[in-house]
Parts: sequence; C-alpha cells; structure tokens
Amino acid sequence: MYTVGVDIGGTTTKLGLVEEGGRVLSSSAFNTADQADAQAFAATLAFQVRRLVAGAEIAQAAVKGIGIGAPNGNFHKGTIEYPPNLSFKGITPLVAMMKAYFPSWEIRLTNDANAAALGEKVYGKAKDVDDFIVITLGTGLGSGIYVEGRLVYGHDGFAGELGHVIVEPGGRACGCGRQGCLETYASATGLVRTYQELVEKQTGISGDLSQEPEEHTARGIAEAAERGDSLALETFLLTATRLGLALANAVAVTSPRVIYLFGGLTAAGELLMAPLQEAFDAHLLNVYQGKVRLEISGLPGSEAAILGAAALLD
Repeated sequence: MYTVGVDIGGTTTKLGLVEEGGRVLSSSAFNTADQADAQAFAATLAFQVRRLVAGAEIAQAAVKGIGIGAPNGNFHKGTIEYPPNLSFKGITPLVAMMKAYFPSWEIRLTNDANAAALGEKVYGKAKDVDDFIVITLGTGLGSGIYVEGRLVYGHDGFAGELGHVIVEPGGRACGCGRQGCLETYASATGLVRTYQELVEKQTGISGDLSQEPEEHTARGIAEAAERGDSLALETFLLTATRLGLALANAVAVTSPRVIYLFGGLTAAGELLMAPLQEAFDAHLLNVYQGKVRLEISGLPGSEAAILGAAALLD
C-alpha cells in the first residue's frame, strides 16, 4: 500500500507518494499563495494528488489515503484554524473537503510539527523511544511531544506549542499576537533579528555581513561565525541560551529521553549544538541531569515533512 504525504507551507505545498518502509517514490509541489481561497486550494491539491498517483502508474485502490501536515492543523477536527501565514483564513475543514474528492481514502491532518514528531517515530531515530520531543527550527519554531508512546494533542488538538512559550515578557512581537515567544528568538527568523540588533548596537565591529543587514540569512550568519565573526558567534550563543532554557523547562514537564532537533538551523552544527548543550545542562533540574539527550533528527531533510505527514496513516 501507498500513502500520499502533504506538507502545507505558507509559500509552497509539497506532496509525495510514499511506500511502506518510508521510501518517497515521487513528489511534486505547487504555490500555496497562488490559491485564492480554501476551495481553490483543495481543488488544486486534489488535482496534484491524482496526477502524482497516475504518474507513478499506481491504481487509486492501492493508495491507503492522505496524511496532511499544516500550520494550526487540528488533528481532532481535521481542520486548519486561523493560520497566520496562509492565504485562506478562519477555520478550513480540509479533511472533509478532501473526502469529497477521495471518498474511499483515509484522510488525516495534524499540526506540521506534530507530523515531524510522527515521522521521527515511524521513520527516524525514535522508533524505539516512547518519550521524546521534536523541535523544528525553521522560519518559526514548532514542537511535537511524545509521552509514553503517544503523541500529545491535548483536549483541543493544539497541545505542545513550545514555540509560543514566552521567554521574554514584553519582548518581540509574535505572529500569534503575543510578545516574547520563543520562536521570535530561537528560529531562523529570530536568529537573523538578533544579529541585526547586535549590528545596530556595534556597527563596524563585525565585518562580512554588517554592511548589508537586509541580506542577512541564518546560513550567512553561520558562515560568518565559522570565520570567527564576533557578532555572529554571539548571536548563536544568545539563541542557544534561550532555547536551552526553554528545553530544560520542557523536560521538567514531560521527562523525555531524547529531544530531537530538526530544520534549517541544525545545519549550523556545533555552532548551535555546543552552546545549546551548555545552556540546557545549566538549567536542567538536577534529577534529570545526564538522562536526556539532545540530538539532530534522523529524518532526511528534503523529505522529512512529507514522511511525517504520511506517518499519520501508519
């Protein structure tokens, strides 16, 4: 049997045909932002799914269904609710809409970070781990939490939002409407902002990127740090310190065995992981010392979101 995994992003929606065992046979993508409304999006997604299956010369009867990872996705209701970065707003009953196109298929939807946790459990390093947290470090910061072998959804389907734990009261404005959320400091976007703020305070001290702040990227800052740029190194230290504190607090709540980190920021390697480990250890409650590992995700970066969504049907 096969599964279609769908990753809905604010800019691009990616989908792939996944066979049992986690091999992505084929994939495609389309522009999310081009869709005028939710109905148009559902129609385009259905067209792309049919084309993907037909292109692989697989009968629709051989497809188990569709797993969807989406921002503000509600597993319990099959809805996307008030997504800040999608062209369609409000509450979209996407599972019901896709059922109209594929009535015989199983269709499930969840938050994109929860999908990443599912992918880690089914296809990644967490196959034999029952208690773990996955942190996605991209444009924002998402999290999926497993406790005693079960993904935590909470009563309303939105549990596990570590990205929206406030780490700086009255701090940076967040897309969720609050201020000082972790994702405004410990995401790729937050890292760039931290660097720009340091540059503004000490213009000229750091070379390389300080002359063109509008061109700053997380990758560019990492490259500057590798060359010894003092402000870039300080940026990673500040980012890792806030993230390490938040992860240590999360351990006190769920007692995971491992925290897996996934996403673009992990490409910085020890620039991130070394100060993160130090901050994490410094803030970790003594009863957890030496019991919790920080690791990079075992999912392949280019296919992780698709695999995570497909894992909804496993």
